[in-house]
Amino acid sequence: MMTTVSNPAIVNHYTVFDGQRRIAAGSLATAALAFKHALAQGASGPVLIYDDRTGRVIDVDTRGTDAQVAARYANGDGTAPSAEPRGRGRPRLGVVAREVTLLPRHWDWLAAQPGGASVALRKLVDQARHAHGEQDRRRAAHERAYHFMSAMAGDVPHFEEAVRALFVDDRPRFETLVAGWPEDVREYATRLAFERDDPALVPPQP
Repeated sequence: MMTTVSNPAIVNHYTVFDGQRRIAAGSLATAALAFKHALAQGASGPVLIYDDRTGRVIDVDTRGTDAQVAARYANGDGTAPSAEPRGRGRPRLGVVAREVTLLPRHWDWLAAQPGGASVALRKLVDQARHAHGEQDRRRAAHERAYHFMSAMAGDVPHFEEAVRALFVDDRPRFETLVAGWPEDVREYATRLAFERDDPALVPPQP
């Protein structure tokens, strides 16, 4: 029976397969524990964890007790939750400093904008994300579905035709072509490819 997250506040981000059978879906801690238990019970396998947002297989460290594994992935990234209390003052805004290389005329234009270069760049990025958001979501969906399909269904009937239907965003033809695939593989591939409004399939937006 497939394991799911009991807390509705947790968004599913990972799916675990034992061979072509889906055995769990949920947070990274949930997936890691399901992976650990499947191996311990002699699953026929291969047992793989897929990141729902990328369609790629990820590795986890399942050493230790269940509690230790759960704590290891409690933050969803393999780092234990911090026991350090939050200090006073403004919360961190998640700003990341990275190098940007521009021509002098670009820096001159940015410097003349209200708020300076950083504010102007953020506005430009937000405008581009808004203008091309649907196109970007479609491309990301095609790529994550392709990654999963290549790993799981590369030798099943109609694979190449299904890939072509995927990349032209032809859902009816895609569903027709994958109709004979194992149920869990078919459903997961279709979800990755076309359920673009599912919040579990995209990283949180800043």
